[in-house]
Amino acid sequence: MAENKPPQSTYKGWLYKWTNYLKGYQKRWFVLQNGLLSYYRNQAEMTHTCRGTINLASAFITTADSCTIVISSGGNHTFHLKATSEVDRQKWITALELAKADAQRMLEPDSDEEEPDKTDIQTTLKSLGSKMEDLNTCNDLIGKHGSALQRALTELEQLDGSQDVSSKVKVINERATMFRITSNAMINACAEFLELASTDGKKWYKMLEHEYNQKLKLQELLEQCAKEQNSLEMKAKKIRPSPDNPDGYVSGSDGDDDFFDAPDVVDTISLPSHKQGPGHWRQGSDASFDAKIFEGEGYSTESDPDEADNTEQTVGVYQAKTKKNKKKGGKPHELNHEEVHTKTVVAKVTDPLVPRKQRRTLIPAKPNYSLNLWGIMKNCIGKELSKIPMPVNFSEPLSMLQRITEDFEYSSLLDEAAECEDSTEQLAYVTVFTVSSYSTTINRTTKPFNPLLGETYELDHTDDMGWKSLAEQVSHHPPTAALCTEGKAWTLWQEFTMGSKFRGKYLQIIPTGIAHLVFHKSGNHYTWRKVTTTVHNIIVGKLWVDHHGDMDIKNHKNGDNCHLKYYPYSYFSREKPRKVTGVVTDSSDAAKWVITGTWDTQMEIAQVLQVDESAKRPVFATGPKRIIWKRVEPPPGSEKMYSFTKLAIQLNEKDPSVAPTDARNRPDQRAMEEGAWDEANRLKVQLEEKQRTKRKQMEAQAEDALKRGEEPPCHKPMWFMRQRDEITGEHIYVSNNKYWEAKGKQDWTGCPDIYL
Repeated sequence: MAENKPPQSTYKGWLYKWTNYLKGYQKRWFVLQNGLLSYYRNQAEMTHTCRGTINLASAFITTADSCTIVISSGGNHTFHLKATSEVDRQKWITALELAKADAQRMLEPDSDEEEPDKTDIQTTLKSLGSKMEDLNTCNDLIGKHGSALQRALTELEQLDGSQDVSSKVKVINERATMFRITSNAMINACAEFLELASTDGKKWYKMLEHEYNQKLKLQELLEQCAKEQNSLEMKAKKIRPSPDNPDGYVSGSDGDDDFFDAPDVVDTISLPSHKQGPGHWRQGSDASFDAKIFEGEGYSTESDPDEADNTEQTVGVYQAKTKKNKKKGGKPHELNHEEVHTKTVVAKVTDPLVPRKQRRTLIPAKPNYSLNLWGIMKNCIGKELSKIPMPVNFSEPLSMLQRITEDFEYSSLLDEAAECEDSTEQLAYVTVFTVSSYSTTINRTTKPFNPLLGETYELDHTDDMGWKSLAEQVSHHPPTAALCTEGKAWTLWQEFTMGSKFRGKYLQIIPTGIAHLVFHKSGNHYTWRKVTTTVHNIIVGKLWVDHHGDMDIKNHKNGDNCHLKYYPYSYFSREKPRKVTGVVTDSSDAAKWVITGTWDTQMEIAQVLQVDESAKRPVFATGPKRIIWKRVEPPPGSEKMYSFTKLAIQLNEKDPSVAPTDARNRPDQRAMEEGAWDEANRLKVQLEEKQRTKRKQMEAQAEDALKRGEEPPCHKPMWFMRQRDEITGEHIYVSNNKYWEAKGKQDWTGCPDIYL
């Protein structure tokens, strides 16, 4: 059983943990210490084998019933625990919440707390040195008296019956007493050393962390200063007057181009045609599954430039032909050469009788503000790095909630998927939709605004694209956004949270949330997780983005699955940059569709007609390849508008009917869009300080409640609720279906005051 006083640095006890391999709860010994919850099969295992650990600093702690505790870390690591009684569960909840609060305070040290005094550190080091000398002395004495005791015992064993034993026993007792005294002295010296080290360990940790972070920040700033100086020198050379050029202007690229080492954009995919005979190409969805794929004879994959340039005009022809083929009983996937390259996804009007809303097509041009690096360095002096505001110069005038809503730019892929009668073909369309969401990142390296806790964003495109979406920032630790998008034939909801790893020259962003998609007619339920994103040239050079890793899109209704592979860019690889490949399989693991393309240009699918498994790797004979998605180029002049697409330009358009917490109403983001960057930086600091103050108040209230043995108050989302998902078994935020009703009534009662 658990101990009686839970608010301690260490808390231990028995709990029942759900295990998947046994499909039931098993009794385990749990230890809560230093913000980590670990478990063992029994207490004896504590010295050598830990069965699992979860970090509470970024974990969600919820209760399912009177005895059950659910602890989830980022959506991919979850403990389902059951206490012996409701009282025992409450003790554990209290201990877990206190440990979580302590762990979060360690991650975000208070800026008002004084830095460790280096003089005190020197004094402590001297004390530790003295204690270490005492330990060495005790060690020498233990060795000396231990050897003497061993010799005395050896001499006693060698005595025969005629010799006097009492004198030897007396010597042994004396030496054993000396050995015991020195051992006790050693134990006391160790205890004093441990007490001194534990007392000052927190100071050392904070000082070392402070110095390390300052060093990294200074190194980055110096690298940027060097880049800026180099750019200025080059510009100075370019504008040097001459008799032939009195104004000193020289055309050409700016200084940043000299640092650009990203791969060029690939516009098309070169594939063999029927004129060259049956061609083949390699498909590698993973290391163990790399197959050759053959085109069926009589099909051509040569693209017609005229058709490619007039995609929007020909898409209606394709749809008409497809419907005609269906009426005649033909298979919808059998297309002739004329149709292969016309099925490019474009936004379509769902109902011609519904008036289309006029949306903006331009935003103010991005101002040419130079970044004052010395000003940033000046702000670093004497401040905690976590409190230094990142200027909007590195950002774009969109919130992260708006960026994840931008994933639906090619939502017509889901509309096409809803019309598919074959579930594997539907899965192929869903897979390509997941790929299309990355296409906007090819020229977008700026950072979106971090949402404030309680910030929301809605986008209603039912008049032209047939869907409406709502997103809300539901958690601050860890930062988590929830989104729900409703189309006419489908509903998609997801929880977006992520981890990051900084590796010096590049930054890795690892999404951990999960996305759910359900089609209303068929009931097919798909889930997937996003792949890793890497931002290169963080310190020196021009930023560029790459996506890589494996993704599995699974249909939980019938077992269909698609394994998709995003190939990482490499200077030494022969693979096409930004290549994506995948294979759709049914519940019996039989290959049905092959998917290939690049995430920044276009994606193709081909139906598998025959599989030859006689070779080491499967060989697929496929039908014609169909381009079902092609990236729409940004509007003219987009490079002056943060490289925004047509949909991105519309995301931050003012709308008086939205909630007061909507990202459109965020003042610093609005000021940045209007070109007032200095004002945006000032407002951004004020908003962050307001949020920081509110968070400290909530933490203080939670700590007081825990000390009283009460449930700590926590932030409750306005439009989402957290519940256990029946498909994955994990807890996820889902819509409470109240937002659109509140918008219709314009009743925003209860919305938090998060802006200025």
